[in-house]
Amino acid sequence: MPERTGVEVRLENLQRRYGAVVALDDLSLTIAPGELVALLGPSGCGKTTALRLLAGLEDADGGRVVIGGEDVTGLPANRRNIGMVFQAYSLFPHMVAWENVAFGLQMRGVGLAERKKRAIDVLELVGLSRFANRYASQMSGGQQQRVALARALAISPQVLLLDEPLSALDAKVRSRLRDEIRRIQLEVGITTLFVTHDQEEALAIADRVGVMQSGRLEQLGPPMTVYSRPATPFVADFVGLTNRIQGTVSRGSVDVRGATIPLVDSSVPDGPATALVRPEAVSLVGNGEAQEGPLIGTVIAVAFLGATSRVTVDLGDITVLAQLPTSAAAEHPAGTRVKLALRPDPVLVDSHN
Repeated sequence: MPERTGVEVRLENLQRRYGAVVALDDLSLTIAPGELVALLGPSGCGKTTALRLLAGLEDADGGRVVIGGEDVTGLPANRRNIGMVFQAYSLFPHMVAWENVAFGLQMRGVGLAERKKRAIDVLELVGLSRFANRYASQMSGGQQQRVALARALAISPQVLLLDEPLSALDAKVRSRLRDEIRRIQLEVGITTLFVTHDQEEALAIADRVGVMQSGRLEQLGPPMTVYSRPATPFVADFVGLTNRIQGTVSRGSVDVRGATIPLVDSSVPDGPATALVRPEAVSLVGNGEAQEGPLIGTVIAVAFLGATSRVTVDLGDITVLAQLPTSAAAEHPAGTRVKLALRPDPVLVDSHN
């Protein structure tokens, strides 16, 4: 891992309202030097507002923004030394790639020779040096977004902000460019806030993922923790796929259709609740022909995902998703009767249903 050279960023008790709508509700977040934090959540959860307050594009109604130990809350965007990449590439059509990249340097009074050299160096970093003299109209969407990233990095910002930067691209380009952004971010060692509604993107790229709802952070942690140990039912539902299966809580575990599963939080009171079970914790344990039972049903769909497949099983009153190796799924085509098993991974329950 390269040595991290970025600065610490602190959002302290940020509040932002638009009329009666609370966009940020006392949000606090510390990003370590050189760390990449992804904010994830549905539209309107406050993630883009947080980014805009950090950028200085909007003023907070309360709280502070601290970058590298300096309180920048009152500073305008152009005095915060921040690089930004948005969903729209916004390249100047009358400038070639290197001129677009050098624009911020030109605004800072850097001489022509120096800014051209710096622009070519940064284009090299994003793998586009051979496109230096091309106009935006001569480049693909993915290439244009790389130029936009190079432009953000050319000014040597202290912080990099990425606001849904890949959502206008097709899936294959998106996944390639996502990995490229991560490589560059690590190489440069820059502190980065990445805002997205795409959970796969957030889980793949970030050191830590913050899941937001209604202007608050529901959970902040490493991607694996957020996925495997969601802090709230909202996080479990939003990050990844989750089966919601009725059960009964008793003494620190939940009985789900005859299977006993431990709870993440053993202090949950006894009584009826909905268990949140991940598809990969559901397996098919053979033939359900000529049997009846709470975990026996009919396969109604098999979705091929490459090495794994997602199998939808109709248990009569509910359908359950199981994710398993494609070789195992192939033995149970649609229409076959199967018996399910639930792995005893600790689960969250939602007792408000």
